[in-house]
Amino acid sequence: MKVYEGAVLSCDAEGSVRRYLAVEGGRIAYVGDALPERYARAERVALGEGAVCPAFADTHLHFMSHALFSNGLDLRQATSLAESIRTVREFAGSRRDKIVMGFGASAHSVAEGRLIERAELDLACPDRPVFIVKYDGHAAIANGAFLERLPEAARKARGFSPDTGFLTQEAFFRATDFATGTVSLPATLEGMLRTVDKMAAKGIGMIHSVSGVGFPADLDVSLERLFARGLRNELPYRIFFQTMEVKKVLKRGLPRIGGCFATALDGCYGSEDAALLLPYANDGSNRGVLYYDDARVAAFAQEANRAGLQIEMHAIGDRAFEQAVGALSAALKDCPREDHRHTIIHACLPTRAGLETCARLGIGIAVQPSFLHWEQEPLGYLESILGDRAYRISPLRAMRDLGITMSGGSDAPCTEPDPLRGIWAAANHYVAGESLSAQEALDLYTRNAAWTSFDEKERGSLEEGKVADLSFLDRNILAIPKAEIKDARVLGLALGGEPYEGGQGRASLLARALVSRRRT
Repeated sequence: MKVYEGAVLSCDAEGSVRRYLAVEGGRIAYVGDALPERYARAERVALGEGAVCPAFADTHLHFMSHALFSNGLDLRQATSLAESIRTVREFAGSRRDKIVMGFGASAHSVAEGRLIERAELDLACPDRPVFIVKYDGHAAIANGAFLERLPEAARKARGFSPDTGFLTQEAFFRATDFATGTVSLPATLEGMLRTVDKMAAKGIGMIHSVSGVGFPADLDVSLERLFARGLRNELPYRIFFQTMEVKKVLKRGLPRIGGCFATALDGCYGSEDAALLLPYANDGSNRGVLYYDDARVAAFAQEANRAGLQIEMHAIGDRAFEQAVGALSAALKDCPREDHRHTIIHACLPTRAGLETCARLGIGIAVQPSFLHWEQEPLGYLESILGDRAYRISPLRAMRDLGITMSGGSDAPCTEPDPLRGIWAAANHYVAGESLSAQEALDLYTRNAAWTSFDEKERGSLEEGKVADLSFLDRNILAIPKAEIKDARVLGLALGGEPYEGGQGRASLLARALVSRRRT
C-alpha cells in the first residue's frame, strides 16, 4: 500500500484536485482530502511542488512508422538544404540499411523555402536508395536509386513524379509499403521497444495505434498485437486497423477499424491536397483530393457500423470532414447504435453544421493540438494557402462547447508524442477564443482518451477502484499560467501502481506474448 500526498489531479467529472491518493494491489483505493485512519501506517510519498495525474494517452499515432523513423534519419531540425544534404550523407555513411529512410523534410523550416529534391538526394547518396517522408506523413522524396527499384504499380500510381522524386497520394502509399517491407523483423522489434520506452518517459501509459500499411498479409497488425501482449509493463495498446475491408478486421477479432492511409478521405495541407469546399487561396483551380467518392465511404461506414465496429476516418479539409460526417450519419440512421464512439481524426477545418451533427450523434473527434504550433507547418504557410480559413483550424472551444468529446494525440511521427506539449498547445490556441482551459486540455489526454477506446471504467481518471496508472509531474499544471505548461516535465510513470520498467529485450517480449491474453 502506498499513499501519495500533494496535488492529485483526478480528472474526474468535476475536475477535482485532491490531497491524498492511496494505491493498493495495483488499484486506486482512496482519493480525498482527509486521509482515513486505515492508511496511517502506509508508505507515504510527498509530491512536493509536483503533482500526480492519470497516465497520459496518445489517441492517434502510427506507432510502427514512428518506431521506424524515430530511430533513423531526422531532417526536422535542418535549417537549410545544404544541411539536409550533409545530414543525409553522414547518416547513409554510418548505416548499412538496404534503404536509407528518413523523416521530416519541410519547405517551411529551411532557408530556401522548398523541399529537397531527387537531384540533391542523388548528390548526397548516389549509390543507395534514399526515401525521405515529409513532415506531414503524406508524401515523400526519393533518389534515383530508390525510384528504379520501385514496383511498377507504384510508378504507375497517381502522385508519381520521377523528375523531382516527389511521391504523393497513391504513389506515396505504395512506395511506403515497398520501403517498410525491407526492414528486418529483429530491427523492427528493437525499434518498437525503444520507442515505447521513450513514450513512457513522456508519461504515456496508453497507446491508440493505427496500423495496416507496408507489410504483406498485414503482418504489421499481427506484429503489433504480439508486441502489445508481450510488453512487461501492462500498457493498454489499442489497434485501429487501417482498412475498408471489414471482413479482415472481424476475422482477427478486432473491435476497431480505420485510421489513415486506406481510411484517409483526403490528403493534407503540406501537399495542398486536403479536400476543400472552396479552392485554395493560392490556386483557384485546386480544391484538393477526395480519395473516394461519397458512395464508397458511405458503404464502408454502413458495413462497419452494422458489424458493431468502432470506426475512425482521417479528414483534414472541410470537404472531407463533410464526407465523413455524412457517411457516419447515414450508417447510424441505417443501424442506430447509442454507444458507437465513432471518431473523425484531425477534423482540422470542420463545418459548423458538421460539428452540430457530431454533437447530436455522439461522434468524437481525435485532435492533434501540437499542429497549432508546428515549426514544419507554420501559421504563415497556412495563411498563404487558406487565407482567412487558417484562423478556423481546430476550433477546440467551439467543439467543446457543443459537447463533442475530443481526445488528444500526436499523429506521430508527424509530431513527437508529448502530451504536455499537446496540453500546452490546446490551452494556448493561436486564436485565443478557441483555447481550452488547462483542465479541459488535460482531459484530452486522460479522461476523454479513455472514453474514446471504451476504457473509461478502468482508466482515465483517478477514482476509487480504477487501475493505478499514474503520471508524475514536476508541477501542478492546473495552478500555473497556461503559457508555462510547456515548461512542465514528466518525472515518472506507474502502471498498475508499479514504476514503469524500461529496457525490455526481444526474447522477453516474445516469451510473454506467447502466453498473454491481454486485449488489444
